[in-house]
Parts: sequence; structure tokens; C-alpha cells
Amino acid sequence: MAVPDHILSNARKLRIQLTDAEQLLWSLLRDRRFFGVKFRRQHPHDTYILDFYCHSARLAVELDGGGHGEISQKVYDNERTKVLENEGIRILRFWNHEVLNNLDDVLAQLYLNP
Repeated sequence: MAVPDHILSNARKLRIQLTDAEQLLWSLLRDRRFFGVKFRRQHPHDTYILDFYCHSARLAVELDGGGHGEISQKVYDNERTKVLENEGIRILRFWNHEVLNNLDDVLAQLYLNP
């Protein structure tokens, strides 16, 4: 299934507008820096954009800010997770503040979930 043009365009914009947490995590994941594993940033998948995606592990890493605590956003995130998991993609979610304040634990969870 081809990715819609508006999703590709949005992914390009998001690659430029990284949050502080995304910038920090990307600095450690890019160029196979994390145990030689390739991650993509703001990776379009069907109608979704995955914050970080490792194709070989079929693993998406999502970083969530405060808006993800809202009920409507939680419902959307849960539905999105179900769709992706049904396609064989595992999802690891972290809050932005976890990346910024507890990076070692985030990296340990990534390492333990190849």
C-alpha cells in the first residue's frame, strides 16, 4: 500500500521540527549508533508516522508529550497501536520527560526489546 502524499509531506516537516526528547534519542539511534541497529526517524507507515522505526526488528519507538495524556489522544493511540501490532509491529512508548530525565532506563528498555 502506497503512503499518501500528505503523510509523506508531514513526515518531512516533522523531521525538521524535532522535540528536545526526539533530538536527544535520535542522536543516539542514528547511523546505527545503538548496537549497529538501523532506525528511521519520522517513518511513514500507511496513514501513520512512527517517531522511530527499526525495520529489521519491526519495532516502533514513540515519544509522547503532554497531549498524549488527554482521553481522546489515548483512545487514538490505543487504536493506532492495535493496528500496528496486528501488522506485526511492536510499539514501545516513552514520555518525553523519561527520555530527558531517565535516558539510561529508556535505552535499557530498547536494548531488552530487540
